[in-house]
Amino acid sequence: MDSLLFAACLLQAAAAPQDPFDPAQGRPEAVRKAVVRALEPVNRSVAEYPRQRKCFSCHHQTLPLLAMTVARDRGVPVDAKAVEAMLKLTAESLESGREAYLEGRGQGGKAATAAYGLWTLERGGWKPDATTAVVADYLLVAAKGKESWKPPSNRPPLEVSSFMATALSLRALQVYGTEEKKAKAAEQEARTLAWLRATKAEDTEDRVFRLLGLAYAGADVEAAAKELRETQREDGGWAQLAGMEGDAYATGSALVALLEHGGLKPEDAVYRRGAAFLLGSQKEDGSWHVATRSKPVQTFFESGFPHGKDQYISIAATSWAAAALALGLPKAAPGNK
Repeated sequence: MDSLLFAACLLQAAAAPQDPFDPAQGRPEAVRKAVVRALEPVNRSVAEYPRQRKCFSCHHQTLPLLAMTVARDRGVPVDAKAVEAMLKLTAESLESGREAYLEGRGQGGKAATAAYGLWTLERGGWKPDATTAVVADYLLVAAKGKESWKPPSNRPPLEVSSFMATALSLRALQVYGTEEKKAKAAEQEARTLAWLRATKAEDTEDRVFRLLGLAYAGADVEAAAKELRETQREDGGWAQLAGMEGDAYATGSALVALLEHGGLKPEDAVYRRGAAFLLGSQKEDGSWHVATRSKPVQTFFESGFPHGKDQYISIAATSWAAAALALGLPKAAPGNK
């Protein structure tokens, strides 16, 4: 082969996006190793969090637990004690607000805290109990007869989307709602489904949770999944907002939603390109770095996760990314989890 032609072929091969699940390149093992590496800083940080705070958080309980349980189901070694500790902290934090829930006031974070908390417990296999019943009943009160739930603050991307608060509240009522409020919950679900169908999603967080909400309601998700797929960038990632660069938070959350509820398969090109983006942007320490867009509302503390002031959004992003990559691996055989 002519030397110039050979060099051109090499350059073309180097420029082509790598297939993260091509057995010839050993990529599935690389994906597994990336998940293991990601869970290392996550584990350290979730262990440090209770030494600093006693309250539940979406960034240090919900999303790390999501990543760990998905990884565990794919045969990736997971610290069972860490999973148990996150569930315990979540349940105890919700229980500490029992009176506030009974009075219809809720805890700090209102419906977002209640819904994220119950979603965490569900992902961890927590059975309905007196506390989950009280919190679920509160979500009906918090809806105030309207079609959707609103987040109480503007802390993007985790606590800004009405689609997030609505999808997770809807799911909480389905899993933990009480028999006494079953009829009222059914009426609320009908109103909420109409809102989900009619309301336009404005950004990736909206599109992710609109898809989840429609799926939880048992509705047709084809159009919502298509809309989310079509916002994938040329580099394989997703951006939080139009005009921003792609990042692990948006990419990981989009892939998890599409894989779990949008009909996406690991062999599909959309997933392979997204996984390649995540593999290519993971840091040496196993984390992904995402810059914060939120103004702090609480006193900053070191959680043991990298990236300084960006560590809370970065642990959330790392958890979403790890879950997305783990979902591309085959499920573990029973007894091997």
